[in-house]
Amino acid sequence: MKNRNMESEMDLISELYGSNVFSLKTMRNYLSEKAYKSLSSTIKSGGSLDPKIADEVADAMKTWAVAKGATHFTHWFQPLTGTTAEKHDSFISPDGEGGVVLKFSGKELIQGEPDASSFPSGGLRPTFEARGYTGWDPTSPAFIKEGAQGATLCIPTYFIGWNGEALDKKTPLLRSMKALSKQVCRLGKLFGIEREGAQAYATLGGEQEYFLIDRDYYYDRIDLIQTGRTLFGKEPAKHQQMADHYFGAIKSRIMDFMEDFDREMWKLGAPVKTRHNEVAPAQFEVAPVFEQLNLAVDHNMLCMEVMQKVAEKHDLACLLHEKPFAGINGSGKHNNWSIVGPDGKNWFAPGDNPHENAKFLIMLGAVIKAVDTYAELLRVSIASAGNDHRLGSHEAPPAIISIFLGEQLTDIIEQIEKGGAKTSKQGGVLKLGIDSLPDLPRDATDRNRTSPFAFTGAKFEFRAVGSNMSLAGPNIILNTIAAEVLDEICTDLESANKAKEDFNETLQAILQDIIKKHKKILYNGDNYTEDWVKEAKKRGLPNLKTTPEALEILNKPENITVFEKHGVLTKTELKSRHDVYLETYETTIDYEAKLSADMAKTMIVPVGLDYQTELAESIKSVESINETKSSAVRKLLKEVSATLEGILNGIDVLEEAIKAGEAKTTKEAMNGLRGEVDILEGLVPADMWPLPSYAEMLFVL
Repeated sequence: MKNRNMESEMDLISELYGSNVFSLKTMRNYLSEKAYKSLSSTIKSGGSLDPKIADEVADAMKTWAVAKGATHFTHWFQPLTGTTAEKHDSFISPDGEGGVVLKFSGKELIQGEPDASSFPSGGLRPTFEARGYTGWDPTSPAFIKEGAQGATLCIPTYFIGWNGEALDKKTPLLRSMKALSKQVCRLGKLFGIEREGAQAYATLGGEQEYFLIDRDYYYDRIDLIQTGRTLFGKEPAKHQQMADHYFGAIKSRIMDFMEDFDREMWKLGAPVKTRHNEVAPAQFEVAPVFEQLNLAVDHNMLCMEVMQKVAEKHDLACLLHEKPFAGINGSGKHNNWSIVGPDGKNWFAPGDNPHENAKFLIMLGAVIKAVDTYAELLRVSIASAGNDHRLGSHEAPPAIISIFLGEQLTDIIEQIEKGGAKTSKQGGVLKLGIDSLPDLPRDATDRNRTSPFAFTGAKFEFRAVGSNMSLAGPNIILNTIAAEVLDEICTDLESANKAKEDFNETLQAILQDIIKKHKKILYNGDNYTEDWVKEAKKRGLPNLKTTPEALEILNKPENITVFEKHGVLTKTELKSRHDVYLETYETTIDYEAKLSADMAKTMIVPVGLDYQTELAESIKSVESINETKSSAVRKLLKEVSATLEGILNGIDVLEEAIKAGEAKTTKEAMNGLRGEVDILEGLVPADMWPLPSYAEMLFVL
């Protein structure tokens, strides 16, 4: 007999999952058979909605949403701000008799018109040209967001200008997915895989790291409120040195948050699965089940929003900045990317026959070539002011892009390069059965947490993505560069077919050529060491340490060419992104610097002066009674006074840097001021210090 509590919980999860999503399953209850089949076909093929059924779909969606308590609808989109945007309209329309009816038309479903001038566009939309359009993306289902008094129907959309230029992150993502599908299906045809109407697609699992702190501490830190990170803060004596937080027992208050968060995400049809303590104190992680890429990106954007909403409910603050606390682990968003072919199989997974494994190896070779050729573009995709603090320190991979394959796969790659691989290192093996290729290992390798781009069994994990970033950017680039290399490979194979050359021999020759030319991108060692920095330089691998350096890559003619060739982004659209992201970087540095100076002047210096005065009066009082000099207290006073002088000088240097407007100099001045302030925190009594300490924020939960 089943356990009743277990059965009850399973029923609850089943009832919750997708309950706020207008999914295909839900549509069956609201649409005619004809409309359902048409819309279902549109969703599966990624096409456009048939205008003939638009009104029926809209009315069905409205009926469902109103039954869920919705009074408004919104086109939910992802502008270049890196967050989501929405403008709410009610379903209410006057009925002409002094009352109202609830209406929602096909036109309102398919297209909206938010003001495009106020979003960052890098010049694509001047202020006097405000027209922009949002358009329904049927491949990402509509969902309900619940509020305290009602609910809103959210319709995932793309966002374009009046002239069709992409003003968002979804539009180029959808374009890149189309480009990738075209080339993967082309390769599939060469392998004899042809299925009418079948599409290839990328899948994604985005692991999300985050911090939780008590909300009262958050409200007492103006730097956290305005910038998402602590501009000052002395490292506590104990933080993550013992690794005792990692995978540790989850505290009751945090578990309450996690359980609420899981349920909210399940309602939205987002398959969150794993939850645990991360390495740093007060740091945690959630991971979903793999989904189709576009839907996974939307779900991750919702994940960040829901986290913050649920945290507030529990009197917590959710910090999504890449480096909210200096000196300990920052937070990333591991981008687990894979490709499903037109045969419905994961093409990054070794198979159980020679045909499958040959396909796996050519895909592996394609990724090696793509990442090496376009390493700079991958670096651009993770460039931000916040991520610059994180990359290369405390378990974050460095700015140098390299690939980890593991011992067994690397051994096979090296053998192929030499012209004939016959053996495989011990481990679980699969028969490849093609001349000059060995048995192929399955999941017989260790992992490398220092690698920015690691093969982790049936997927590649891009570990360098920042925790508060949209996953659209990295995947636009991954899809595009993979499509470009697969195009080259398919062209070579098609030429060989025309010339009636042996397919397997051609395949091996292509692999051998790729490995010889691009093996420099492979590295299985410790990416944190200075030795690797030196070795990477010898290999000619780029090391773009800052965001401005990385963003310049978007202006390279060869990069513009690859995006335009595959219809992902035009030269104008690329330039707009360069300008938007550079302005965002410079603006971030500027307001962080101004806040640093303000906090130092109005919060830190007054406390330092009060303590300096207190020490001086103490010395004067004691020595007036006792002729012995208070040498220890005098030493402390001297140290406090010197540190205060350092802070005051640091403020002057920072303010001059702000006026000059050069981001690099401003960052250096901020770091210099921070160093002095953090020293003072270690000298001033805790009850006088105006800011919650790291020890309080990280451990009092």
